Amino acid sequence: MADREGEGADSRARRSPATASALALLSGFVRSGVRDVVVAPGSRSQALALAAAELERVGAIRLHVRIDERGAGFLALGLAIESRRPAVVVVTSGTAVANLHPAVLEAHHAGVPLIVCSADRPLELRGIRSNQTTVQPGIFADAVRLERDVAAPTEADDDEADAAARLARTAVAVSLGLDERGEPSAHPGPGPVHLNLQYSEPLSSAVHLDEAPTVDELWTEASTAAAASDGARAESRGALIAAGPRTVVVAGAGAGPAAERFAREGGWPLLAEVTSGARFGPNLVVAARELLNEPGFGDRIERVVVFGHPTLSREVPALVQRPGVEAIVVSPSGIEWYNPGRRVRRFERAVHAEPAPTPMPPEAREWLGRWVHASRSIIDAGLPQTLGLMSGVDETGHVSDYAAQREYMKAQLAAVREPVSRRMLVDAVWAATWPHDRLVFGASRLIRDADRAVPGRRITVHANRGLAGIDGTIATAFGVAIASGGVTRAVIGDLTLLHDVGSMLLGAGEARPRLQVIVGNDGGGTIFDALEVAGSADADEFDRVQYTPQSVDLAALATAYGWRYARATTRGELSDALAAPVDGPSLLEVPLPR
Repeated sequence: MADREGEGADSRARRSPATASALALLSGFVRSGVRDVVVAPGSRSQALALAAAELERVGAIRLHVRIDERGAGFLALGLAIESRRPAVVVVTSGTAVANLHPAVLEAHHAGVPLIVCSADRPLELRGIRSNQTTVQPGIFADAVRLERDVAAPTEADDDEADAAARLARTAVAVSLGLDERGEPSAHPGPGPVHLNLQYSEPLSSAVHLDEAPTVDELWTEASTAAAASDGARAESRGALIAAGPRTVVVAGAGAGPAAERFAREGGWPLLAEVTSGARFGPNLVVAARELLNEPGFGDRIERVVVFGHPTLSREVPALVQRPGVEAIVVSPSGIEWYNPGRRVRRFERAVHAEPAPTPMPPEAREWLGRWVHASRSIIDAGLPQTLGLMSGVDETGHVSDYAAQREYMKAQLAAVREPVSRRMLVDAVWAATWPHDRLVFGASRLIRDADRAVPGRRITVHANRGLAGIDGTIATAFGVAIASGGVTRAVIGDLTLLHDVGSMLLGAGEARPRLQVIVGNDGGGTIFDALEVAGSADADEFDRVQYTPQSVDLAALATAYGWRYARATTRGELSDALAAPVDGPSLLEVPLPR
């Protein structure tokens, strides 16, 4: 770091070039708005790791340590998703870098600012079978917005420190969707950046920031950088979408509240997925899949406007591809356009609706009203009968006679003892989630159950829908929970848990956020039971290679990792478990039938 940051030339002269450069790079990240650094331990990356530890000691960053690089990558992803700031993940050389590929791909396709700092051997040690050395430049191919293969520092001087600081600023800007000068770029948008950092011996030296700048000084610059990037991404009003054709608005993952506002302004039905950030408002149609298949509804659509990335149904891509339906796809940024069957002919970066007149014309009012009311009827039909509809119970809940009291009590007990179903589980979790909480869904059957049923609410829902993989879900939920600071519930399947079970491990000194992992345990991958081949394949062979049955003792697993454990098999037990305080990592197992 430069003299103005509290260190003189004598101090830098005693430091290895690797440490001086690492400290300058990480400090540059902090001044550009980075708050979280995730470290997976290793030898070649020791300068970065120790510099991060020192920056945490002076309060400049939050440091998170994980022994598994795949989990470290998804932890950084979750931190970035929730905080909307770039998160940095530090790994050593070799296979450690390759283990980040799943998280990098998810960040690439979902548009999440993630910065990979991989340590590497210097140029002279490459290509001669040096230990733990492979070709790291280009390892992520086109899945990164920017890559730099940085030569090993040789002098602990101001020039190298300034170069490292400039590199940090560039990496942050590009990860946020700006160009290398920090100006608005074309339209790739936010995404991952890879800095491959060569280090020579000595790989580190002691570092102590006696006169480090205060956290407030660091965050003054960081806040400015973050505000500038937010302003650069502000949406324009965009193209006008006129009234006229019978229109529906589809909101997929990442659509955001702009989709709800657009549907409301145009007076059109809103078909919003559970992870869209737009599942609220008077125009919401929850039973979208059912109505898209229903005569008089889906077959009358003349135009569909798609926001975000729809991934939870087959009906939406079928609608977009249907002859006679005009499809308009809207995305402020991104590497690819949503284009099922390559049938979409109009793409826009931003749109605004021609305001619906007041009062709405009868035909437009009838179009919107039929969708909304039919959806409510379908959803209500799937709910259990209310106790208030029983004979002998009036509209105030008063029980009029002894026989009715007995009937009422029996019904209450039956409801409490009712086995948990998937619909019951997602409804209960949705109802237990407050606006300041966070909800994370895994890529399992349960997210589709929720998408079919849960009503509109303005709550924050996250899921890795960029590539919709099950890997890293526990780690992602940890990142969301740490960054939000509040209660986070993750609703996942049993295979999703087991795939990322290593992320349950928390070392000494690591944050233990208020995270409740709710596992719908149906003994395997029942999501594959919906495949067409499930009805014709040999049952035993299908189960072995698709359903992949498991019988892991989740209570013992939770105990091994030091997590609190609970099990809910009935409505009453589920209600109690969701009402209990969440004051640290806990696992709630909910057995479900196949």
